[in-house]
Amino acid sequence: MSEFSVARWKPGQLLPPRDARDGSLVFVVAVLCFLACLTALAALASTRAATGWTAQLTGSATVVVRPRATESPDAAAARAAETLSGVKGVTEARALPKDKAEALLEPWIGREALIADLPVPRLVTLDLDPQAPATAEVLTKALKDANVDAVVDDHSRWIADIERAARLAGWAAIGVFALIATAAAAVIVFATRAALTARHDIVEVLHLSGAEDGFIANLFQNRFAGMAFIAGLLGGAGAAMIGAAARLVGGGQGLTPVLPLAWIDLLAPLPCPLVAALVAGIAARAASLRLLRGMP
Repeated sequence: MSEFSVARWKPGQLLPPRDARDGSLVFVVAVLCFLACLTALAALASTRAATGWTAQLTGSATVVVRPRATESPDAAAARAAETLSGVKGVTEARALPKDKAEALLEPWIGREALIADLPVPRLVTLDLDPQAPATAEVLTKALKDANVDAVVDDHSRWIADIERAARLAGWAAIGVFALIATAAAAVIVFATRAALTARHDIVEVLHLSGAEDGFIANLFQNRFAGMAFIAGLLGGAGAAMIGAAARLVGGGQGLTPVLPLAWIDLLAPLPCPLVAALVAGIAARAASLRLLRGMP
């Protein structure tokens, strides 16, 4: 007859530690976490790209010079560059030669349309002081005072478009994340219902033993939160690996200069396990409490 040692006896878990369906649930939640982390990385890259483009456009301006009847286009452009180089907030002004202006027009009208006597306006590019850039009004006034017929483009329209696109990308990322979190919560609710149904006899025994609904809900909450934590760890690690691969393949600017990805961005999936566990725990607790209160 074997001896029974009270010191070595430990109570078993009220819920089985593993279930045949746990692997499928972890896989589905891991895929959702992977997609959420990829969305976060894409949002960070798009924000960085928009910031870079805005900084470049803010630090420059373009002037289209129309020559007077008494001067050549090159002379008018040189006079405009000389005038603007002395304006406060302008660090450098360069008059582009005719071939550079034609190169800018070629994608729009074609090489065949660039005939020799075509009146191509000259361009002056400006580098502005990043701390206190000259405004379009100041530049226009300086040109008018010098009797130069020109139009100043400070890229404000393009900057507004880029900022609007960045905001839309940010809201789209938030929307995608909300959809993924909702899908993960729905999956956890479904799994909780299935688990409660499969363990109906255990729940009845716990009820007969005097266990309250909150105590039973805690069992399912902790169980699914733990599985979601593992799934978030796997999904976040997978997204970080994809981001690292894109960063390595693309070199200094990431996979593509359009969406530059920095090494610091790979820390974005770090909170994923905790967020997944939190969403799963809340969903499992809410679902289990609702079902338990409906039981006789």
